[in-house]
Amino acid sequence: MNTTLVLQSTLPADACVIWLHGLGADRFDFQPVAEALQQSLRSTRFVLPQAPTRAVTINGGWEMPSWYDILAMSPARAINRDQLEQSAQQVIDLIEAQRDDGIDPSRIFLAGFSQGGAVVLHTAFLRWQGPLGGVLALSTYAPTFSDQVQLSDLQRSIPVHCLHGNQDGVVLPGMGRTAYDWLRAHDVCVTWQEYSMDHEVLQEEIRDIGDWLAARL
Repeated sequence: MNTTLVLQSTLPADACVIWLHGLGADRFDFQPVAEALQQSLRSTRFVLPQAPTRAVTINGGWEMPSWYDILAMSPARAINRDQLEQSAQQVIDLIEAQRDDGIDPSRIFLAGFSQGGAVVLHTAFLRWQGPLGGVLALSTYAPTFSDQVQLSDLQRSIPVHCLHGNQDGVVLPGMGRTAYDWLRAHDVCVTWQEYSMDHEVLQEEIRDIGDWLAARL
Protein backbone atom coordinates (compact mmCIF):
# COMPACT_ATOMS: atom_id res chain seq x y z
CA MET A 1 0.00 0.00 0.00
CA ASN A 2 1.37 3.42 -1.00
CA THR A 3 1.26 5.67 2.05
CA THR A 4 3.09 8.61 0.47
CA LEU A 5 1.30 11.96 0.77
CA VAL A 6 1.58 14.07 -2.39
CA LEU A 7 0.70 17.77 -2.28
CA GLN A 8 0.21 18.88 -5.87
CA SER A 9 1.30 22.36 -6.87
CA THR A 10 -1.08 25.15 -7.82
CA LEU A 11 0.68 25.67 -11.15
CA PRO A 12 2.00 22.83 -13.36
CA ALA A 13 4.80 21.23 -11.37
CA ASP A 14 8.36 21.92 -12.52
CA ALA A 15 10.06 21.21 -9.17
CA CYS A 16 9.63 18.82 -6.26
CA VAL A 17 10.59 18.57 -2.60
CA ILE A 18 10.71 15.07 -1.06
CA TRP A 19 10.41 15.62 2.71
CA LEU A 20 11.01 12.94 5.36
CA HIS A 21 9.54 13.19 8.86
CA GLY A 22 11.35 12.32 12.09
CA LEU A 23 11.24 9.32 14.41
CA GLY A 24 7.78 8.59 15.79
CA ALA A 25 6.05 11.10 13.49
CA ASP A 26 4.23 10.46 10.21
CA ARG A 27 3.78 11.76 6.69
CA PHE A 28 1.29 14.40 7.89
CA ASP A 29 3.80 15.98 10.29
CA PHE A 30 5.17 18.46 7.74
CA GLN A 31 2.00 18.89 5.69
CA PRO A 32 1.28 22.37 7.19
CA VAL A 33 4.87 23.43 6.47
CA ALA A 34 4.67 22.20 2.88
CA GLU A 35 1.34 23.93 2.34
CA ALA A 36 2.76 27.19 3.72
CA LEU A 37 5.77 26.97 1.41
CA GLN A 38 3.56 26.24 -1.59
CA GLN A 39 1.88 29.62 -1.18
CA SER A 40 4.98 31.16 -2.76
CA LEU A 41 6.48 28.08 -4.46
CA ARG A 42 3.40 27.59 -6.60
CA SER A 43 4.93 25.22 -9.16
CA THR A 44 6.60 22.97 -6.57
CA ARG A 45 5.13 19.58 -5.69
CA PHE A 46 5.76 18.22 -2.19
CA VAL A 47 6.09 14.49 -1.62
CA LEU A 48 5.85 13.32 2.01
CA PRO A 49 6.64 9.61 2.43
CA GLN A 50 5.77 7.49 5.45
CA ALA A 51 8.35 5.50 7.43
CA PRO A 52 7.45 1.89 8.27
CA THR A 53 6.35 1.08 11.80
CA ARG A 54 9.00 -1.00 13.57
CA ALA A 55 10.48 -1.65 17.00
CA VAL A 56 12.99 0.97 18.16
CA THR A 57 15.57 -0.39 20.57
CA ILE A 58 16.41 2.86 22.38
CA ASN A 59 12.69 3.39 23.09
CA GLY A 60 12.33 0.11 24.90
CA GLY A 61 11.44 -1.82 21.77
CA TRP A 62 8.18 0.08 21.27
CA GLU A 63 6.95 0.08 17.69
CA MET A 64 6.68 3.45 15.97
CA PRO A 65 7.28 5.02 12.55
CA SER A 66 11.02 4.80 12.06
CA TRP A 67 13.33 5.04 9.05
CA TYR A 68 15.74 2.72 10.87
CA ASP A 69 16.26 1.21 14.31
CA ILE A 70 18.52 3.12 16.71
CA LEU A 71 20.40 0.58 18.80
CA ALA A 72 22.28 2.95 21.13
CA MET A 73 22.66 6.71 21.68
CA SER A 74 26.33 7.05 22.58
CA PRO A 75 29.12 7.71 21.95
CA ALA A 76 27.45 8.15 18.56
CA ARG A 77 24.19 6.76 17.23
CA ALA A 78 24.44 3.01 16.59
CA ILE A 79 21.93 2.21 13.87
CA ASN A 80 20.55 -0.65 11.79
CA ARG A 81 22.38 0.07 8.55
CA ASP A 82 20.30 -2.35 6.46
CA GLN A 83 17.11 -0.51 7.42
CA LEU A 84 18.74 2.82 6.59
CA GLU A 85 19.66 1.46 3.15
CA GLN A 86 16.05 0.33 2.63
CA SER A 87 14.83 3.84 3.49
CA ALA A 88 17.40 5.39 1.15
CA GLN A 89 16.12 3.13 -1.62
CA GLN A 90 12.59 4.34 -0.88
CA VAL A 91 13.81 7.92 -1.42
CA ILE A 92 15.63 6.94 -4.63
CA ASP A 93 12.43 5.33 -5.92
CA LEU A 94 10.58 8.60 -5.24
CA ILE A 95 13.27 10.65 -7.02
CA GLU A 96 13.05 8.37 -10.04
CA ALA A 97 9.25 8.52 -10.04
CA GLN A 98 9.33 12.33 -10.08
CA ARG A 99 11.96 12.28 -12.82
CA ASP A 100 9.82 9.89 -14.87
CA ASP A 101 6.88 12.26 -14.33
CA GLY A 102 8.82 15.04 -16.02
CA ILE A 103 10.62 16.81 -13.17
CA ASP A 104 14.27 17.54 -13.94
CA PRO A 105 16.35 15.91 -11.13
CA SER A 106 18.28 19.18 -10.78
CA ARG A 107 14.97 20.64 -9.53
CA ILE A 108 14.27 17.83 -7.06
CA PHE A 109 15.16 18.62 -3.45
CA LEU A 110 15.49 16.29 -0.48
CA ALA A 111 14.49 17.51 2.97
CA GLY A 112 14.43 15.69 6.26
CA PHE A 113 13.95 16.37 9.95
CA SER A 114 16.04 14.52 12.55
CA GLN A 115 16.12 10.83 11.57
CA GLY A 116 14.61 11.75 8.21
CA GLY A 117 17.47 14.17 7.68
CA ALA A 118 20.00 11.41 8.28
CA VAL A 119 18.31 9.39 5.54
CA VAL A 120 18.36 12.20 2.98
CA LEU A 121 22.02 13.04 3.69
CA HIS A 122 22.92 9.38 3.26
CA THR A 123 20.85 9.14 0.07
CA ALA A 124 22.27 12.28 -1.53
CA PHE A 125 25.94 11.63 -0.77
CA LEU A 126 26.33 7.86 -0.49
CA ARG A 127 23.62 6.38 -2.73
CA TRP A 128 22.21 8.69 -5.41
CA GLN A 129 24.51 9.18 -8.39
CA GLY A 130 22.57 11.84 -10.30
CA PRO A 131 22.00 15.57 -9.96
CA LEU A 132 19.78 17.08 -7.28
CA GLY A 133 18.52 20.59 -6.60
CA GLY A 134 19.75 20.46 -3.01
CA VAL A 135 19.32 19.06 0.47
CA LEU A 136 17.64 20.60 3.52
CA ALA A 137 18.99 19.01 6.72
CA LEU A 138 16.81 19.99 9.69
CA SER A 139 17.95 19.23 13.26
CA THR A 140 19.81 16.18 12.04
CA TYR A 141 23.09 14.30 11.87
CA ALA A 142 24.96 12.00 9.48
CA PRO A 143 25.69 8.59 11.02
CA THR A 144 27.15 7.18 7.79
CA PHE A 145 29.61 9.95 6.87
CA SER A 146 33.18 8.72 7.30
CA ASP A 147 36.74 9.37 6.15
CA GLN A 148 36.44 6.48 3.69
CA VAL A 149 33.70 8.17 1.65
CA GLN A 150 34.75 9.81 -1.61
CA LEU A 151 32.33 12.15 -3.37
CA SER A 152 31.91 12.55 -7.11
CA ASP A 153 31.97 15.97 -8.77
CA LEU A 154 28.21 15.69 -9.19
CA GLN A 155 27.70 15.01 -5.49
CA ARG A 156 29.94 17.93 -4.52
CA SER A 157 27.75 20.18 -6.66
CA ILE A 158 24.64 19.48 -4.50
CA PRO A 159 23.99 22.48 -2.21
CA VAL A 160 23.06 21.73 1.41
CA HIS A 161 21.41 23.94 4.01
CA CYS A 162 21.78 22.73 7.62
CA LEU A 163 19.33 24.18 10.16
CA HIS A 164 19.59 23.38 13.87
CA GLY A 165 18.39 24.56 17.27
CA ASN A 166 21.12 25.63 19.66
CA GLN A 167 19.07 24.21 22.55
CA ASP A 168 18.40 20.84 20.89
CA GLY A 169 18.59 18.11 23.51
CA VAL A 170 17.65 15.25 21.17
CA VAL A 171 20.11 15.71 18.31
CA LEU A 172 22.81 17.82 19.92
CA PRO A 173 23.99 20.83 17.88
CA GLY A 174 27.47 19.32 17.82
CA MET A 175 26.14 16.32 15.90
CA GLY A 176 24.72 18.64 13.27
CA ARG A 177 27.95 20.63 13.12
CA THR A 178 29.92 17.41 12.57
CA ALA A 179 27.84 16.68 9.46
CA TYR A 180 28.24 20.29 8.30
CA ASP A 181 32.03 20.18 8.85
CA TRP A 182 32.29 16.89 6.93
CA LEU A 183 30.45 18.37 3.97
CA ARG A 184 32.65 21.48 4.00
CA ALA A 185 35.78 19.33 4.17
CA HIS A 186 34.53 17.47 1.08
CA ASP A 187 34.04 20.74 -0.86
CA VAL A 188 30.25 20.67 -0.78
CA CYS A 189 28.51 24.07 -0.91
CA VAL A 190 26.95 23.88 2.55
CA THR A 191 25.52 26.54 4.86
CA TRP A 192 24.71 26.43 8.58
CA GLN A 193 21.82 28.28 10.24
CA GLU A 194 21.26 28.12 13.99
CA TYR A 195 18.07 29.07 15.84
CA SER A 196 17.15 29.65 19.45
CA MET A 197 15.05 26.50 19.73
CA ASP A 198 14.98 22.89 20.90
CA HIS A 199 14.23 19.86 18.67
CA GLU A 200 11.48 21.58 16.70
CA VAL A 201 10.69 23.85 13.76
CA LEU A 202 10.03 27.59 14.01
CA GLN A 203 8.19 29.99 11.70
CA GLU A 204 11.42 31.92 11.16
CA GLU A 205 13.07 28.69 10.02
CA ILE A 206 10.23 27.95 7.58
CA ARG A 207 10.61 31.41 6.07
CA ASP A 208 14.34 30.84 5.67
CA ILE A 209 13.70 27.48 4.01
CA GLY A 210 11.28 29.14 1.60
CA ASP A 211 13.88 31.78 0.73
CA TRP A 212 16.58 29.14 0.23
CA LEU A 213 14.37 27.10 -2.09
CA ALA A 214 13.16 30.14 -4.01
CA ALA A 215 16.77 31.23 -4.64
CA ARG A 216 17.44 27.86 -6.31
CA LEU A 217 14.20 27.70 -8.28
